[in-house]
Amino acid sequence: MTLSFAQKPTLVGDRVLLRPVGAGDVDGLVELLVDPESNRLTGTHAVFDPESAADLEKAERWYTSRDDHDDRLDLAIVEREGGTYVGEVVLKELDTDNRACGFRISLVGPRAFGRGYGTEATRLIVGHAFETVGVNRIELEVFDFNPRARHVYEKVGFVHEGTKRQALRWDDEWVDTHMMAIVASDWRRQS
Repeated sequence: MTLSFAQKPTLVGDRVLLRPVGAGDVDGLVELLVDPESNRLTGTHAVFDPESAADLEKAERWYTSRDDHDDRLDLAIVEREGGTYVGEVVLKELDTDNRACGFRISLVGPRAFGRGYGTEATRLIVGHAFETVGVNRIELEVFDFNPRARHVYEKVGFVHEGTKRQALRWDDEWVDTHMMAIVASDWRRQS
């Protein structure tokens, strides 16, 4: 079995729709990139200037090139009611030999937090990875100052596997990073 994320599906939940990212989502990506809270929760130090034509072109190039990659799956998280972009979810760094990949999610600030979008998007993409693609392991890292995300990951079935101490420097303080993973057998047991 050859694993690949070449197929870019649309996944439908009760609250959100996950669909391949594209040029029409660039404004949402820019919103993510300039939101201080989204940057903190993802540990993003890079400064994005929404007034810079070069930065905007780079964002557009990024979102319009995602279809070209079979080792990652970038999906926009869209509210089913209203069709508003509220974030992105990504399966990345597909390791075909070990049937494993990484996972990350980013939501657009307070308007998307606490509404169940992250939980549903995580469940949808994890289910797709295990049930359709044939991945056996999905792993992620979450910073110590993001207990809300860790709670979501645990609800979906991710298990804490270890801590990288002082892995991120943020606001002149060291922050631990927690490594978590879910494997196919765990997913099947809980589904």
